[in-house]
Order: sequence, then C-alpha cells, then structure tokens
Amino acid sequence: MANTSPVGPSGVSGEVKQAIQMMTDRLLVQVPRSDGERKSKSGILIPATAEVPRRLSWAEVVATGPHVRSIKPGDQVLFNPEDRFEVEVQGENYLILRERDIHAVAAERVTDGTGLYL
Repeated sequence: MANTSPVGPSGVSGEVKQAIQMMTDRLLVQVPRSDGERKSKSGILIPATAEVPRRLSWAEVVATGPHVRSIKPGDQVLFNPEDRFEVEVQGENYLILRERDIHAVAAERVTDGTGLYL
C-alpha cells in the first residue's frame, strides 16, 4: 500500500492542493533544520560550512513508495548526503532517496540490531 504525504504542491490559480505519492522504492525525507551548525562533545561550535569528509546524515521519513519494505513514515534514516535529490514543496525542503541508499533505520519497532539507541 502506497503512502501519500500530507505535503503537496501549491495550487495554481486557486486549484486544490494535491497529495504526493512516492513511486517505487523512493523515500521522501526531511533533514532537521538544526543540522546546520553542531557542537563537539567538548562544546566547540562547528559551522555548517566546515568540510567533514564522508559524514553520513540523519533524516526523518515523511512518505514512502509502494515497494519500500522496511522503512515507515516517522522513522529516522541514515544516508550519505551526496546520494540525494533535493525538492522544495510549499517552502519546505525535502530529499528524495532510494531505499537501497539507506545505511540504517532508527525506529521504536526495530528490536533486533546492535544494541545502540538514539
């Protein structure tokens, strides 16, 4: 069953807004706004422009395509920021990813795994 997202393109000339349905194995995710600047464990502020080689990012899944098997909306997913497509919908920025490009999933329903928790 395909999941439709509550986000949708703005109506043109008074048209009704339409829901977005992701296709095949695609995910619509949103990266938290606080991912720009971050702090080290010692409290040093690291600006968003600082280059960190090959750093993976976390994002929240907003919608999934009908062929996505193990990821649900609301899950947190770990992905490589270089393997993405960006889209803006109603002034909000989202990313489109493939399920195969996800490295890890953090969700309450995940019971098997490494024993690490977020």
